[in-house]
Amino acid sequence: MPEKRRKVILITDGDHVAQKVVETIARKIGGRAISLSAGNPTSLSGSQMVELIQMTPQDPVLIMFDDNGDRGRGRGEQALEYVVNHPGIEVLGAIAVASNTKWVKGATVKVSVDNLGRIVNEAVDKHGFAETELGNRIYGDTVDILNKLKVPNIIGVGDIGKMQGRDSLRNGCPITMAAVNWILERSAFHATNQK
Repeated sequence: MPEKRRKVILITDGDHVAQKVVETIARKIGGRAISLSAGNPTSLSGSQMVELIQMTPQDPVLIMFDDNGDRGRGRGEQALEYVVNHPGIEVLGAIAVASNTKWVKGATVKVSVDNLGRIVNEAVDKHGFAETELGNRIYGDTVDILNKLKVPNIIGVGDIGKMQGRDSLRNGCPITMAAVNWILERSAFHATNQK
């Protein structure tokens, strides 16, 4: 009998603040976060991440990737590509995190969560402000590869856990939570899991 594919949400941020937010949200939704995937930059390889994903007791699994501003395909993007292409992984969606990195191509998003927690039809900057001038592209240091890999359900957000305090743990990280919920709704995760 083939192993069931693990359901994963990709998050393109892995600093200490993002880690705490992702761990908190994973608990709230009854999923798991791979805490060891945090880092600035990502320290785990893609195969190490898949191993940890497969060891977690339940889905969805929230996993972080971070290039720490490295040019080109850094460790975070390399690991992300490995995870997305692994046959034992089903990617539910990705949170593309803006960091206003200058030399990147960016990732195309249809929607983002702005710093007021609203779903908007444009990209946002690092502070979570919706900007039509961004041309529906999130500019961050670990996002370029998302469109190339045809990742489903990509949603943009500003800097996780920050955005001038509006996404802080103290406030319940509502912006990141809204992004995760958007992905879960679009991927029909809850409907499939209740069968």
